[in-house]
Amino acid sequence: MRRRHVLDARLRWERAVKPAINRRPHPLATGRVLCYHSVGTPEWGVNDVTPAVFREHMELALSLGYRFVPAARVASGNAGPRDLAVTFDDGLKSVLDGAAPILADLGIPWSLFVVCAWADGGQEPRGVLMDWQDVLRAARLGAEVGSHSITHPDFGTVSDEQAGAELFESRRMIRERTGILVDSFAIPFGQSRNWRPELSRLARSCGYQTVYAQATETRTEGTVARTFITRYDRSRIFKAALEGAFDAWEEPA
Repeated sequence: MRRRHVLDARLRWERAVKPAINRRPHPLATGRVLCYHSVGTPEWGVNDVTPAVFREHMELALSLGYRFVPAARVASGNAGPRDLAVTFDDGLKSVLDGAAPILADLGIPWSLFVVCAWADGGQEPRGVLMDWQDVLRAARLGAEVGSHSITHPDFGTVSDEQAGAELFESRRMIRERTGILVDSFAIPFGQSRNWRPELSRLARSCGYQTVYAQATETRTEGTVARTFITRYDRSRIFKAALEGAFDAWEEPA
């Protein structure tokens, strides 16, 4: 408990201080992918933003002249420096209730990365995570669905055999449960220490075209960068994130 509080305090400090250090904007030539988790699930800690703050983020980006596009367009390199994509990891129900109406209202496309065992009901607390019917509802609302593994392991510590099973079987499970054939994968935890270059090749052999990671400057070879957004990112910090203040930032271990 004490360690968690220390890490949380450090994260809050880093999110506040980095924008002051990295004052010069560093726009990405081919767009930026934002990574959210929950939108109104306080149990998700630093990865939760409220619906009000989420709307604040989306409206601020639009007011600054950004355009929202599908994540696949950014991943393909066909997006411009003012293009943004919105993605959600883990499959929280609050994304449907708290984020989807805002995204629909503003005409913003989005992607959802599902942990299969959690959608099967294998994670507590129950009722917080989407089940497969919720995933289908998200797809009907226009979300691109991708895999976030079967059990959300740290791919930086598992064997190649286990990694292959997580990659292959999660893709198979999503198709079996929903009929959706996915070609994108988001790395659990998402940081450089959680992925090895050879795993990108393994993911391609399992049928994935895109593997999403975290920071632009630290991501593993063969992955697409994303910018993580936290509960501490109000307008000033969020604007700095869009300008690249966190392109070399990873969550404290």
